[in-house]
Amino acid sequence: MSEAGKRLSQLGLSAIGGRDPNITGISVDSRTVKPGHMFAALPGSAIHGGEFIQYALRMDAGAILTDAAGAALAANELRGWDGALVVAEDPRQALAGAAALWFGRQPERIVAVTGTSGKTSVANFTRQIWQSLGLKAISLGTMGVQGDYEAKLAHTTPEPVTLHRILAAAAEAGVTNVAMEASSHGLDQRRLDGVRIMAGAFTNFSQDHLDYHAGFDEYFAAKALLFNHILDSGDGAVINVDSERGRQMADIARERDEVLTTIGSGDDCDFRILGQRYDATGQELRFSYRGATQMVRLNLIGGFQAENVLAAAGLAIASGCDASEVLATLPHLETVRGRMQLVAQRDNGAVAFVDYAHKPGAVIAALQSLRPHVMGRIIVVLGAGGDRDKGKRPLMGQAARDFADVVFVTDDNPRTEDPASIRAEVMAGAGKDAVEIGDRAEAILRGVDALQPGDALLIAGKGHETGQIVGSDVFPFDDAEQASVAVAALDGKI
Repeated sequence: MSEAGKRLSQLGLSAIGGRDPNITGISVDSRTVKPGHMFAALPGSAIHGGEFIQYALRMDAGAILTDAAGAALAANELRGWDGALVVAEDPRQALAGAAALWFGRQPERIVAVTGTSGKTSVANFTRQIWQSLGLKAISLGTMGVQGDYEAKLAHTTPEPVTLHRILAAAAEAGVTNVAMEASSHGLDQRRLDGVRIMAGAFTNFSQDHLDYHAGFDEYFAAKALLFNHILDSGDGAVINVDSERGRQMADIARERDEVLTTIGSGDDCDFRILGQRYDATGQELRFSYRGATQMVRLNLIGGFQAENVLAAAGLAIASGCDASEVLATLPHLETVRGRMQLVAQRDNGAVAFVDYAHKPGAVIAALQSLRPHVMGRIIVVLGAGGDRDKGKRPLMGQAARDFADVVFVTDDNPRTEDPASIRAEVMAGAGKDAVEIGDRAEAILRGVDALQPGDALLIAGKGHETGQIVGSDVFPFDDAEQASVAVAALDGKI
């Protein structure tokens, strides 16, 4: 990208009437438009970006990218305007391609992972593997950009302008390898179009984001875009096939002639999990890779982490790394912050973990995976977020009731909803023995206080987050810090 900008045609776009102005920047927010910018007025779930075209024109935008509906919303303002109007059938896809051409540079090797749970761990593990092999790498997703180039992100999969700006900056910093989380929102909204992804992974599938997607089939279809739209023939596809949805995704990869690597318990899986043995700080994993049996120590809590580790290994191999060198790095992998993270230990030996599990399937997986590490009881503290899928709230409570011994229901991020109403919906599934405590700090203190020798506490829902969203405010709150303070206070260390 030059300081002088680029012609509209250089961004792969054609305007009505053939106008081809010099574009000085790309904006998706009308408030950031500067003279000569192209403003992308995109359809949204609540309001169409076409409503803001009038403001972009007042800021002297040189071009508008939208669809027919957006152009109709601003018909009066656009009448007589001498700028370039681009009307695209899929303006999100057009924006993604334009952003890629605008920034013009990406790291050489980019992989992506999708699925309901495990995306953050797989992306981080992949980045750790690359770094262990001496490659400059980053992971990009829920926890921001981490590794050999760092930045904060507002979304798991950023909108295309932000995404391509980061990719270009990372490449400029010498980063060669990127592991991305591909959220269903990001895929559905075409944010990854224009990114040169060479391999993709699919972890699992369970209920989430049904406030956005119309149903399970639509949610799965969004995930499948990574394999039937983003990846091309010959690209790598690393898929966990121990579920019907996983096998369905593998069929899509085969139909697209992608190079498939399967993970699972079946005899024909490329990565086959043969056995796991657990202790208080990790696990021994016995698996085979294309017929050759391996044994490795993982300093990771939770049986599901074995699948995440193998998915990361598969992505690293699909990116061109030597398989034996990749597998040799696995004992050095470190827990991702907020993912089954050991955060405190009481004097009586009981331990406390923090995990990001905020979906029914993830809560079940976390509790089931913690069980083999625990000789005593499992105590869980959890809630559910406001302004999100309400259908999963009683299921969250049910998951806690079915797989933990003691349940405390508390606030997560209530956002603009009434916290008590959210807790009531979770309590409906948690059962009569669950204890409701609205204040999250108090709930964590009560959970820590209940720990007896051999017990474990799982604080679920917020993971790595360092704030609690109440209304439109974000208050400082860190589950790991709260657990540590509670342990110190109860054990007389403060």
